[in-house]
Amino acid sequence: MIQEAISRQIASLLGSPVRRVSSESGGSINAAYRIELADSRPYFLKTNDGSLYAMFEAEARGLSLLREACRGIRVPEVKGHDKTDDGSLSWLLLEYIENSRPGSLYQSNTPHKTWASFYSHERLMPQMKAAIDSGLLQPGLARNFDNLFARLGEIFPDEPPALLHGDLWGGNYLCDRDGTPVIIDPAVYFGHREMEIAFTKLFGGYDRAFYTSYNEAWPLCKGHEQRVDICNLYPLLVHTNLFGSSYAGRVASIIKNF
Repeated sequence: MIQEAISRQIASLLGSPVRRVSSESGGSINAAYRIELADSRPYFLKTNDGSLYAMFEAEARGLSLLREACRGIRVPEVKGHDKTDDGSLSWLLLEYIENSRPGSLYQSNTPHKTWASFYSHERLMPQMKAAIDSGLLQPGLARNFDNLFARLGEIFPDEPPALLHGDLWGGNYLCDRDGTPVIIDPAVYFGHREMEIAFTKLFGGYDRAFYTSYNEAWPLCKGHEQRVDICNLYPLLVHTNLFGSSYAGRVASIIKNF
């Protein structure tokens, strides 16, 4: 199930040996497990290749930021992360919350002076290039992307950066047994808040009450509905590069408007 080396590291970290391990479903990038220690404490464990340890480090930092910022929403506590002594595997250990599901995504978060520059250079350009280089998108669409990059400064309203979960689709929130809302598996960064709201709509959307309550607490700027597709170009490009051409058509249909 999990390497003995990881079990030993966890036992040393938490002061109790691992007694039981069971696989958790739902992840497309990491192997995920529910582990139980000899003293009956449960935890959620993700493992991956040792070369991807930086991904777990970034997720741990993101979860810690969200725990500090969130009030009334539960965020899993990071218990530890490490690599095996031989460097072959990396792992991330979290508080176990019933019904949690794994998922992760690496992304560059180099700061920029403007949202338009950040979104162009740290989000869209790398994914666009990867999709074109792999043949998933037609090379001619690069011109359409360039047209969009030139206009991003006028398309998005000027707002201060917001702390974003970064991957807030319906599979990354749940309620624990006490009814407390929980958010999991972030890809945290500071960016334009419309990115977060747009992404919640990409795979079906949340209940209407969520959007009503959000707008009562912090109204979105005029025209935000017209910016949803532009916001979702990034996750659609990521899904194109991760999962293939089934998402490429949606990318092309959006970017051809520019």
